[in-house]
Amino acid sequence: MGRIALVTGGARGIGEGICQALAESGVTIAVSDLDQTAAQRRADTLPGSGHRGWAMDVSDESHVESVFDRMESHHGPLAILVCNAGILILKEGGIKPMLTEISLEEWERTHAVNLRGTFLCCRAYLRRRQIRPVADGRIVTLSSSAAQLGGYRSSCAYISSKAAVLGLTKGMAREAAPLGITVNAVAPGLIDAPMTRLSLKPEDDAQAAVPIPMGRIGRPADVAGAVRYLCSPEAGYLTGVTIDVNGGTRMQ
Repeated sequence: MGRIALVTGGARGIGEGICQALAESGVTIAVSDLDQTAAQRRADTLPGSGHRGWAMDVSDESHVESVFDRMESHHGPLAILVCNAGILILKEGGIKPMLTEISLEEWERTHAVNLRGTFLCCRAYLRRRQIRPVADGRIVTLSSSAAQLGGYRSSCAYISSKAAVLGLTKGMAREAAPLGITVNAVAPGLIDAPMTRLSLKPEDDAQAAVPIPMGRIGRPADVAGAVRYLCSPEAGYLTGVTIDVNGGTRMQ
């Protein structure tokens, strides 16, 4: 049996690129999204065979557990989990709300998807790997350079949720290590994906790229390449780390 990967939020944007990169590496993909039709449409376009789309609300505990059970019944035990699903709530016109303008509902919804969703999916994955171990198990979480820099186009709610993902990733890395599972994060910078397009028009790309040393905004494939590496056997001694994919915007 080949390796199986679940990619949440896999129907478009960065998630779509991750699905493509992993499928090109011979991995069978379970594409999850709120929209079942979109998830299956993406699964049908991937190279290889056995891919399937799944509707899943990552913020709903009972739904996550149910879908994980059905996924593993269909595909077999998941070797790879990529927690990519996320949201950014902006004001009309793509303007970020100031902290004083964020409603409690918006704050809670942002954390429910970005943080709680990551927690629920990772917990579901690790619970099942305790019972049915896999070789070279991998978890990759998606944070953001906004969490490291305080953000520019992102709200405080988004920044907070993605910063928490970094801490969760390190904690999980320690706990998952005895199972032979690595847990790492990827922190994208400005990427040409639907979330970025909420606040950045394509005609403004050149100006937005001025402070980026590489001179351009990123592509989903740039992020997908980092995720593919972290999911590979060659990355077996990396855990608890964050790979920055931002064209040099944040250098350490």
